[in-house]
Amino acid sequence: MTTTMPAGLAIRPLTTADAAAVTALMADCERVDLGEVVIEEADLVGDWQRPSFDIGADTLAVLDGDRLVGYAEVYQGRRAEAYVHPDHRGRGIGTALLGWTRRRAREVGSDLVGQTVPERAVDAVNLLRHHGYTPLWTSWVLELPAGAAIPVAPLPAGYAIRPYRPGEERAAYRTIEDAFAEWPDRTPTRYEDWAAGVLDRPGFRPEQLLVVGHGDEIVGACHLLDTDGDAWVNQLAVRADQRGRGLARALLAEAFGAARSRGARRAQLSTDSRTGALDLYRHVGMHVTTTLTHLAAHP
Repeated sequence: MTTTMPAGLAIRPLTTADAAAVTALMADCERVDLGEVVIEEADLVGDWQRPSFDIGADTLAVLDGDRLVGYAEVYQGRRAEAYVHPDHRGRGIGTALLGWTRRRAREVGSDLVGQTVPERAVDAVNLLRHHGYTPLWTSWVLELPAGAAIPVAPLPAGYAIRPYRPGEERAAYRTIEDAFAEWPDRTPTRYEDWAAGVLDRPGFRPEQLLVVGHGDEIVGACHLLDTDGDAWVNQLAVRADQRGRGLARALLAEAFGAARSRGARRAQLSTDSRTGALDLYRHVGMHVTTTLTHLAAHP
């Protein structure tokens, strides 16, 4: 089945050369839907270079002449993203992209496909609900504001936080993956995909991947991004048998302090209702700035 767009618009798959145009499109959408821009081109480069992602089959660009006005992608048949430039909304582009994401999910054999949208993007939420999507979980973006006190979080004896060392990549990945695997409705992440978005992300430095060591073991990890004067905690995990010792709080405090020493004004992260971690982040002084909903449907 073909994807039909309003008259005058063309469609094609994306290529890696489109990263800057997609970043600009997403930034324009975020200014309207979030009130600020959080996307960076490096985010897309890292995601698109994952071995499990086929940019030629998993993406669709919508063009008005040479201008990108819409875009969608589907990752592993489960997680969809779709953006329509604010100047081109109300033309049926979003509905067409939604239909394409469902067809792509069916093509790869997925039985569920969903999108995470800000609650303030009422038109997007209503569009998904109109097409049979129902909420599965709630997500929040939190921040530690500029100038806020960094929590004091001493480590128990025998533990140390430090940047990862070459050769510890798979141990850090395993710690993160095992922790995230506890979430319901989550597709496992292969090491190669994780490395593409972390170690091979443009601009990665060893100090952005902090680990908690206990003897010769890695029992916790935190991936921190420096983003234009802000810091973003991308991943935070502590091994199940090591929880309750304050390691996650200590990792956050170390990450916040390291980011501030590099010039970050504030720190941000995202969590959702599957993790049960919202109170942890509030207890270290963070507060919710954005609420989002993940809605899903059968393709």
